[in-house]
Amino acid sequence: MTETPRILCLGAMLWDMIGHSARRLDPGCDVPGRITRQPGGVALNVALALARHGLRPGILSAVGRDAPGEALIAEAQRHGVETRWLRREGGLPTDSYLAIESPEGLVAAIADARGLEAAGSAILAPLRDGRLGDGARPWQGTLVIDGNLTAGVLAGMSRDPCLFGAALRIVPASPEKAARLRPLLTHPRATFHLNRAEAEALAGRGFASAAEAAEAVTALGATAAAALAGRGFASAAEAAEAVTALGAHRVLVTDGARLVADAARNAPTLDAVPPPVAAIRVTGAGDSFLAAHLATEIAGATRAEALACALRAASSHISGKDLP
Repeated sequence: MTETPRILCLGAMLWDMIGHSARRLDPGCDVPGRITRQPGGVALNVALALARHGLRPGILSAVGRDAPGEALIAEAQRHGVETRWLRREGGLPTDSYLAIESPEGLVAAIADARGLEAAGSAILAPLRDGRLGDGARPWQGTLVIDGNLTAGVLAGMSRDPCLFGAALRIVPASPEKAARLRPLLTHPRATFHLNRAEAEALAGRGFASAAEAAEAVTALGATAAAALAGRGFASAAEAAEAVTALGAHRVLVTDGARLVADAARNAPTLDAVPPPVAAIRVTGAGDSFLAAHLATEIAGATRAEALACALRAASSHISGKDLP
């Protein structure tokens, strides 16, 4: 396969270990349930979902030279993800993610992304050294970026000429990592995929610390930061419109079982209600949403059609209907 991919997913590629309980969990609970191990990480989740839609995405990430890494690459390739440009150096084990879920959603999770963090901007090398593009001939296509990348790498990407030909799809990975994405807010071809908590963190609502408030003042300006701090958003539509007002070209915000919204500059805000489903799993639902939305728009769908398709894909994931 020598064709240059038109979609690249940049960020975490790891093994997910997910424990799911059928009952509510309190701290210290020890209950029966099921535990699964599967390929994961935001970038890989999106790439795998795009492949299920008939596309041929590539992935840029860091994977260890160990047995878990070899198995992970084999799984990605088997499902149609192009892995030629992975970074395999650094001597660290393949990254992993551990999560506990209950019927109410995610209880807690720990991401061990030391390999990705240590690799830093080196995972961007194929976009800079001519294999996929360089500063003089930027790669053309859609680049999915996840917030597991370090703040320094993300800040550098906002002004990297090697990315000037790319349309961006940006996903924070968690509310704790959302603030890292502020340097990309004004990218003219960026679409942000957020849940409501991530939108609040990105916009600076209810700063968690003095340091976070200071960073928001630096990134957004004192007036905007002061106006945004202090309260959360009442709805996904309010959240999407607020992030758009900060400079984002387009913002999609999900809010669990409540209304989702798609806000864009110089266009009306759309909203839709997710189909009601019983939750079998929640990890990866946002990634399924993003992939379906992107694939549908590539196929020529309208904003409303793409939003409806993305909601169906996320609901199918949550209910377990898309399990093999």
